[in-house]
Amino acid sequence: MFYEKERSFKMNKIFLLSLFCSLFILQTSKSQQTEYARSVVNLLASDSLSGRGYVNSGDKKAAEFIKNEFMSFGLTPLGNDFYQTFETSVNTFPETVTVEIGNQNLKPGTDFLIDPGSPSVNNQFGIIILTARDLLDNEKFISELRISSGKFLAIQPYERSNFSDSENETIKGKINFLKYHPQNPSKGTIILTNDKLTWSGSTRLNTKPTLIIQKDSLKSGLKSITLNFQNKFFKNYSTQNVAGLIKGKNSDSTIVFMAHYDHLGMMGSDATFNGANDNASGIAMLLSMAKYYSENQPEYDMAFIAFGAEELGLIGSKYFIENPLFDLSSVKFFFNFDISGTGDEGIQVVNGSVYKSAFDSLSEINGQKELLPQVKIRGAACNSDHCWFDQKEIPGFYIYTLGGIQAYHDVYDRPETLPLTEFDDYFKLLTLFIAKL
Repeated sequence: MFYEKERSFKMNKIFLLSLFCSLFILQTSKSQQTEYARSVVNLLASDSLSGRGYVNSGDKKAAEFIKNEFMSFGLTPLGNDFYQTFETSVNTFPETVTVEIGNQNLKPGTDFLIDPGSPSVNNQFGIIILTARDLLDNEKFISELRISSGKFLAIQPYERSNFSDSENETIKGKINFLKYHPQNPSKGTIILTNDKLTWSGSTRLNTKPTLIIQKDSLKSGLKSITLNFQNKFFKNYSTQNVAGLIKGKNSDSTIVFMAHYDHLGMMGSDATFNGANDNASGIAMLLSMAKYYSENQPEYDMAFIAFGAEELGLIGSKYFIENPLFDLSSVKFFFNFDISGTGDEGIQVVNGSVYKSAFDSLSEINGQKELLPQVKIRGAACNSDHCWFDQKEIPGFYIYTLGGIQAYHDVYDRPETLPLTEFDDYFKLLTLFIAKL
């Protein structure tokens, strides 16, 4: 009896020690994945990279970092020393941006945005205020236009739900006329809003400036506005994709990992759009994959592509698909990582219903391993770099995480706000799925 108890005690000790070691190794592996991803996000979304846009060569600094990571993992260069260069037009605001209403200096990025296609302006202007109802009243609208020379037209916030579909289309058309049409006699347009301020990039230069202002930020009435900002428009800005390859045991097929590294850059010297979730997190996943498969030779060749100029209209990926660096007919499957930093509510799989058997396999693995809260199916959507691959009928998924922070295309999408909640389990799910391809 004593011997059996002693033997049982020893076996329990061995089992517990083995379990502890397994958990320690698993936790260490998981923490290393997150630790590396965090270091990537912290660097790419730091102020030193100027929002990875086209001010202070932010795009080039980001591309150089990715190239150096590819080199450290031993990837084979695709393109010219990992770079595939292309040109794009782009409008930027590299210098100080000042907007003053009354005695109030508005804060860029939080109180207001400049429409990304706006030209330079430096002056004080009177303001004419219009409502959505005024835009629908042609007689009223034309009357106000006639007296708007030398002034800005300001559009009050309105609720779309208060108008019919046709009325909303008319309102939108009138606002676009004010923003973009050269026959608008006013000096510019102000769009007042109660919504979150969301910026974008522009490859065009408009004839007149437009501002989007948070109405709640105003401490006084809109009688006049003083503006001082300078744009710099590049007709042929040279930027790049970054691409590398890991040779597999079987080179008759290629698995492609893609993510865009660019973001919106800066609006003047005081507003940086760091883009931690969009899309430093996607690059963190791409680089984590490159690191993993450089240490664990994959079954097939693996191409890793960090696209530029996605935020300007999927320009880098379009250039790549028109000038591929390898035979696209060899692609077995692709993964596009765009927003990978949360996951509180799981992941969304674009093209899930298009490639249903692949989606079912991914979902089954997730259920068996209990990794993510959900793997949600979605159809095709031309909303990121995978779009051009879809048009070539190349199979693959665009995956993004769900839940968590809502910062997007704003000054709040910073490293310190990004939790990387499910990064480890998301990474594990992908590697398990890829092993079954």
